[in-house]
Amino acid sequence: MSSRPSDLIRLAIPNKGRIAEPIAALIEKSGLHINTAGDRRLIAKTVDPHVEILYVRPIDIPEYVAQGVADIGITGLDMVAERGSDVLELLDLKIGHARLVAAVPEDSGCLDIGDLAGGRIATEFPGITRSYFREHGVDISIVSVSGACEAAPQLGIADAIVDLTSSGTTLKTNHLRIVADVFESSTWLIANKVSFSGHREKIDEIVLALESVIRAKGQCYLMMNVSRDRLDEVRSILPGLSGPTVMEVASDQNLVAVHVVVSEERVYQLINMVKRAGAKDILVMDVQRMIP
Repeated sequence: MSSRPSDLIRLAIPNKGRIAEPIAALIEKSGLHINTAGDRRLIAKTVDPHVEILYVRPIDIPEYVAQGVADIGITGLDMVAERGSDVLELLDLKIGHARLVAAVPEDSGCLDIGDLAGGRIATEFPGITRSYFREHGVDISIVSVSGACEAAPQLGIADAIVDLTSSGTTLKTNHLRIVADVFESSTWLIANKVSFSGHREKIDEIVLALESVIRAKGQCYLMMNVSRDRLDEVRSILPGLSGPTVMEVASDQNLVAVHVVVSEERVYQLINMVKRAGAKDILVMDVQRMIP
């Protein structure tokens, strides 16, 4: 990898996979727009001249960050654990939730992991799997596979599998049942320890940008005009993060403007409630970012 300016922060993100698009969307919403210039390249510039993007395989990101090839990276905690990489875990991005589970054929007599002693386990995560069974005192053999792990028992190459699942649908389709949860994973922003120490201010800036998008998810900005004599009634209805903001309105109708951030799940109900309480000129807007 070529050398780079000392003030340049390199962010490694997945070049493919189930979390690649959500991560790219999160980065865009944070304001750190990526200039891909057509086809995706190994390295891309952003609107911030001090931040560039490195596209690599998700499994390689932990070690790229640990070795300083990238200063920070975004990948699943399962990848970090599998590689055993020495990195800082900075921020849970609240996407890519999945469980790494041990599963056996539905007609298997196995009831728990103890029944797998001496058995063969097929997995794409040999490191995590070996560590898990060792911690539980169960001796097993690892069969490393890459893809289509759920087919291993049917093919006769393994007695059970350890694989990622989110809904469990794929396991059921392949007539497998879960006997143990091995690892909980989600997508995290991780950092190189030396880079974090030397570029703390810039990395904190990136963390804040990403965190502001995460905080805004599922929130709406509700605005309305309210007659001053109905204000207390409207305020009693609105929850808000820190209570509603009330401002004067340049009007001869004795109105005040009420602004509040609320969960989008409650907007439908709240609109009707504040309308009946006397609110008018009601506007609902998406919240792009929220900074505490």
